[in-house]
Amino acid sequence: MFEIIEENIRTNFDSAKAVLGHLKKVGRIDDQEISYDIFMELLQHKNRDVRVEAVKNLGKFKDKYIQSSLKLHYQDEKDSLVKRECVSSMGRQRSEDLIDFFINTLEESDPKIVLQSIRALLVFKQNEKVKKALVEILNHPNEMIKEVLEIELTPAPKRPVEKHSNVDFRLKNTVVNGDVIEVLKEIKAESFHLTFTSPPYYNARDYSFYSSYQEYLDFLREVFKETHRLTKNGRFLIVNTSPVIVPRVSRKHSSKRYPIPFDIHGFLMQDGWDFIDDIIWQKPEYSVKNRVGGFLQHRKPLGYKPNCTTEYLMVYRKKSRDLIDWNIKQYPNSVVEESKVKGEFETTNVWNLDPTFDKTHSAVFPKSLCERVIDYYSFRNDLVFDPFGGSGTFGEVAAKKGRNYFLTEIDKDYFARIKERLSKYKTKYINQEEFKKWMQQEK
Repeated sequence: MFEIIEENIRTNFDSAKAVLGHLKKVGRIDDQEISYDIFMELLQHKNRDVRVEAVKNLGKFKDKYIQSSLKLHYQDEKDSLVKRECVSSMGRQRSEDLIDFFINTLEESDPKIVLQSIRALLVFKQNEKVKKALVEILNHPNEMIKEVLEIELTPAPKRPVEKHSNVDFRLKNTVVNGDVIEVLKEIKAESFHLTFTSPPYYNARDYSFYSSYQEYLDFLREVFKETHRLTKNGRFLIVNTSPVIVPRVSRKHSSKRYPIPFDIHGFLMQDGWDFIDDIIWQKPEYSVKNRVGGFLQHRKPLGYKPNCTTEYLMVYRKKSRDLIDWNIKQYPNSVVEESKVKGEFETTNVWNLDPTFDKTHSAVFPKSLCERVIDYYSFRNDLVFDPFGGSGTFGEVAAKKGRNYFLTEIDKDYFARIKERLSKYKTKYINQEEFKKWMQQEK
């Protein structure tokens, strides 16, 4: 079989497409029966992808001559992808003779080459020379390299003794009227399974006033720092935001547009959240403010302002060394089965949903939005949290979905609206001072 492949490669040597097709048919190699000459010849092929496949196949042979040849080719090769494959193929050799080579390549500028070298060296991480070389790059500027080394070389943080699925009974189905930051300070770490919220808009609604945009961002950062502390290992924060427009003072001035989702993203990443997804909430055009009307009339360049029909659901996961499978395995099979998403589900990151309007609150979650978030990011009996409870939609949907909820809301009128909305559910309504005393009880 290999003889036919080799013959076809030689016959079509100048056709990169044909050669690649035959190279990908090679499969496993028994180096006692197959000559590697054709692969050595292909190292000089003008096509980069052909050289990559040749290097991959050479890595299947356990041969010191090949190791030496790949080292030499690495030094002469100009293409970073081929160089990366050279390191990968030599790494599969698991040869101590290559340790010095891999240590030297840790100084490469291409982080993907460095990561391949680290993978190769980790096989020998008990070797003192290897250990020293890896420790020396623990503060590498590339975040992926830094994260891999941190996981491999530093002790894992201790997990809480309490079971991951447990919920503090003092927080179950509770709504607190008070300052969210002060309320959260009373709660022990790792209490929430999921947080979903829409922060107040910066000075664009009648319920939010901040002296400056920076003060607004600083406030949100403090809220989400506390939320991070209170989120269980590897669980999710989902923030629904959109850029907002603050109207102009007069016709002599421009309105101001604030890119809220983009400005909060940076500090969330710095404060221990991993970015997972951006979901677009697409609303029908008739439901949003008309900004394009002036342009519709005059059609003059520079005056175009589109109607804003989208909001973002930015999905973050609390940084963790544990993969999602670990989180799922913390639940009994019965809970996992009961929590599975039934029927049709949204397959893309664009969710077409109509907005909702409320008699008290001017910016509310649609129930359908809350339903999807709860279904996709929590299990039954989890504790879900909304730091800006608003009209209580999230709590209502959580109750219907068999989740426990904890909401905070500073505005007394909205707090009253939540009471009205959750009246048919057994809910504890409490003010900030009462909550502080409540949390001092023994669990």
